[in-house]
Amino acid sequence: MEPLQKILGASAELFGQYGFKTITMDDIARRAGISKKTLYQHFANKQEVVNESVIWYKNHMTENCCSMLEGAENAIEAMVRMQAYFDSMNRRINPMAMFELQRFFPEAYKTFRDTLMDKDVVMIRENIQWGIKEGLYREDINADLMARYRLETSLLILQPNLLVNDRNSLISVALEIGEHFLYGIMTPKGEKLYHKYKEKYLKQASRI
Repeated sequence: MEPLQKILGASAELFGQYGFKTITMDDIARRAGISKKTLYQHFANKQEVVNESVIWYKNHMTENCCSMLEGAENAIEAMVRMQAYFDSMNRRINPMAMFELQRFFPEAYKTFRDTLMDKDVVMIRENIQWGIKEGLYREDINADLMARYRLETSLLILQPNLLVNDRNSLISVALEIGEHFLYGIMTPKGEKLYHKYKEKYLKQASRI
């Protein structure tokens, strides 16, 4: 693997696990299995590493989502697959990571948000439009608004708030919010399919 890919992969892993504030360039070089000299040949400082690793991580997640959606039989299966994937990713994320990114690296956070608008909102909006045509989602919903709403609520669990605490884990809250969203847009036909795919995919995700 090329040094740059090692650096980006190691950085994304460390930031997701421990947050952005405490990780040092020494930590990144050690996790990537490279020297600090090699690290500084690619990045001048931690700010640059954060900027690039956030883009790398987000693109990696988006590509994985796209591949899963392509093989889905219908819009409900696609949405549940996506939810299962994000649930498995959430198990590896420090709940404070997103808050620290926003607070200490606002430029990288803005890039992350812009990518959500450019790619993820489009992906969810297309899924909703697909489901409407199939009769699985309600015809009277605003697909663009609901796509933005879904993403905002998914980010909500990664911020200090009343939802995630000692009694409610990040994973359980994410599942609850995702299910609440789907029940709000599904038709009775869609609900039947949801129960089928929930049993198949979300139980698998709970074991990861």
